[in-house]
Amino acid sequence: MVKQAIFGKKNIMVIGGAGFIGSFLCDALVKENKVICVDNFISGRQENIDHLLGNPNFIFLNHDASQPFDLDDFPELARFKFEFQGVQEVYNLACPSIKTDFQKNIEATLLANSALVKNTIDLAKKYKAKYLFGSTSAVYGEPLEGQNGFKEDYWGFVNFLGPRSCYNEGKRFGESIVMNLGESWKLDWKICRIFNTYGPRMRLNSGRMIPDFVLAATDNQDLVVYGDGSETDSYCYVQDVVEGMMKFMDYPETGVINVGNPEKLSINSIAQKIIELTESNSNIVYTPALEGLQKPGVPDITEAKDKIGWFPIIKLDEGLRKTIDDMLAHKTLQYVAGERKVADINNSKK
Repeated sequence: MVKQAIFGKKNIMVIGGAGFIGSFLCDALVKENKVICVDNFISGRQENIDHLLGNPNFIFLNHDASQPFDLDDFPELARFKFEFQGVQEVYNLACPSIKTDFQKNIEATLLANSALVKNTIDLAKKYKAKYLFGSTSAVYGEPLEGQNGFKEDYWGFVNFLGPRSCYNEGKRFGESIVMNLGESWKLDWKICRIFNTYGPRMRLNSGRMIPDFVLAATDNQDLVVYGDGSETDSYCYVQDVVEGMMKFMDYPETGVINVGNPEKLSINSIAQKIIELTESNSNIVYTPALEGLQKPGVPDITEAKDKIGWFPIIKLDEGLRKTIDDMLAHKTLQYVAGERKVADINNSKK
């Protein structure tokens, strides 16, 4: 067993730390801690953590955590005094999340919600670390008629043989691993059920609604809504979600908590807001709803308010402006990079 002597700052591991939410979590944690980011770039991106690679309190490990790994095999951890200090907290946010690549990543998704959870909670056991599992609102299934919000004690209805069961039912199985082994091993375990989250660093062309709308609006193209646009969802800014997870990790009790925005907003209202903020001439067009997608519900965040004093504070207009600015900058960089690539090809032909 590793001795738990702490040399100034805690060692905190973020599995899936190069992803959308994970990279913002790394940003927040590295301010006062030493962060070990683990990712294999299935849906995470190096550009999300490039700005952290030169930080002396940040180490990146390129590894698929669904495969067994021994942290003693990574000599770069020596600078964090890992041999003596080990790790104090483990955040598990690893799971493929690119909708356009969903079919390609079915096996990786199943492993992320099973073998990866077991491997990483084994680390928490070995180092006597706190463990937080990033779950999802999808574990609740679709809301019942008249159901205003999901509470943590609601079991939900999920089709375990449905087209997205590797994710929806997979997360339920991941939660079961965390709760059962956490209780059996007397760990400080936590499950954070994350509802719909948006913000900078969301992938363009990923099949997610907000990036798709922003791309279309900035090109004055039609915004395509699947369904009639009256469907509602919740929208929580990424930095609010990160703040909720960190507060929950510090909470002295084990358990489950919802993190999300309880306000219901229609797809139409989001589309119209993005057109307004981008000063676009785009129109909204409608097409039949996609098969297999689960009707979303909104969170009841009473537990989060009462236990950890958390609630979302970033207003939609502010969050969308930050998101749009980031996506426009990323789109410009892609365009410039594409121009350079074409120029290089043309020059090579001369």
